[in-house]
Amino acid sequence: MVAGMDGTSALTLIQRAARHGEATAIVAGARAYSYAELLEASARVASALLSGRADLAGERICFLVTPGFDYVALQWGIFRAGGVAVPLCVAHPPPELAHVIDDSKPERIVADPQFASRLRDLASARGLPLSTPAELSSAPPVQLPAIDASRSALLIYTSGTTGKPKAVITTHAIFDAQLRAIVRAWELSAEDRLLHVLPLHHLHGVLNALNAPLYAGACVEFMPQFDAAEVLARFRSAPHLSVFMGVPTMYAKLAQAAEALPESEREQLRSALSAFRVLISGSAALPVSLLARFEALSGHVLLERYGMTELGMALGNPLRAERRPGTVGVPFPDVEARIVDESGQALPEGSQGELQLRGPNVFAGYFGKPEATRAAFTEDGFFRTGDVAVVERGYYRLLGRASVDIIKSGGFKISALEIEETLREHPAIAEVAVVGLPDPEWGERVAAAVVLHAQQQLTLEQLREFGKERLATYKVPSRLFCLPALPRNVMGKVEKPALVAQLAPAT
Repeated sequence: MVAGMDGTSALTLIQRAARHGEATAIVAGARAYSYAELLEASARVASALLSGRADLAGERICFLVTPGFDYVALQWGIFRAGGVAVPLCVAHPPPELAHVIDDSKPERIVADPQFASRLRDLASARGLPLSTPAELSSAPPVQLPAIDASRSALLIYTSGTTGKPKAVITTHAIFDAQLRAIVRAWELSAEDRLLHVLPLHHLHGVLNALNAPLYAGACVEFMPQFDAAEVLARFRSAPHLSVFMGVPTMYAKLAQAAEALPESEREQLRSALSAFRVLISGSAALPVSLLARFEALSGHVLLERYGMTELGMALGNPLRAERRPGTVGVPFPDVEARIVDESGQALPEGSQGELQLRGPNVFAGYFGKPEATRAAFTEDGFFRTGDVAVVERGYYRLLGRASVDIIKSGGFKISALEIEETLREHPAIAEVAVVGLPDPEWGERVAAAVVLHAQQQLTLEQLREFGKERLATYKVPSRLFCLPALPRNVMGKVEKPALVAQLAPAT
């Protein structure tokens, strides 16, 4: 057996990569990397992580690495060594990084040098080794362990109604099912080249836009971050690009930037985009007006789909049949979907209720939270999504969250309760409620309604400065309302629907 190859293993992603040899897998910066190079690099990472052991046996590895070749080699190396990959967010401040590290209980942290200062104290205080990708890249490849499909592969954090993010457990079998479903639904192949601009601590970026194309033998080209003008320039200069995936906010910014171009450049852009095979939107509801606006610019009807960290992809408008604006399409093969009432009884088409899903793509549970896991599933194994939906002529249309404590802004799902908990620490704030207010560009804007202590004042700038020190930037409120009182029911609970109705006309 070739040095650095896996034993009898369920890592289909790695097995499939071996078929593509010298074909280009990753383009990052000015460098292209083949599948053979990716396999070699990930084998070295795995060998370094093992450090003479036979198997990491499910150890968690947290990592904060810039999107690109090193990120992929590290993630695959963790898989191949028998570890569990826990990607961290490059935009998170130390308090949020600390939560993920403390909750996931890793054995090691890996970070690019530019992020080391943010993590050094956290690692030292917890007695965790802190490595760089370069330090893990020089170990000679060794025989790697056999990995059973039932073992955990990923912990990806998602926000829930309990406030703090929870870690979603994805096993190798579930990850493989999710990958196969995406490749099949969108007909990804070795002929495709995808431009990747999504965050790599969310499943949208990790699953849909990275590992699914690699599973199919395609090429993934990274941009360091999303910039609408730079993305449009890349579209125009790279006729070989065929797939793009983004969130509605990205498409809104792309449309705005495209509409500002001179007519000749808009025509050049339209010609370039017409050569794409598919443009996909997800992570938040796609406004029908934006779909029409982007179609006018590109000639493409954006393919809207529905997924969650707990599910991968579950529903989608079809690639080769009618894409209905305002809907998230139909269930993926092997996914069972139903709409139920408050008592859990299935409802007929046309009735509104909670969307519940079951299939091989559904997650294994929340790490370290057995009660939350049990509460997430029905007795017959359906996952409670918390989304209200309706089926109309076979297509599913989402109506909103069953819980008003989840805000969808710019493709992110944000816990209002987590933000409230943080803002209560501000010395000027006596009471706070955080809600999402409708916004045509972001889907929803994060808004804070506060009651101040006597003789206190607070500006939006002051609030944002406070929030940015403790929260990821996308979670920091962009709207502030200082009120004499918050609307509450007889039990003292803030009535958030009434609060949204009160505040929305003021935006």
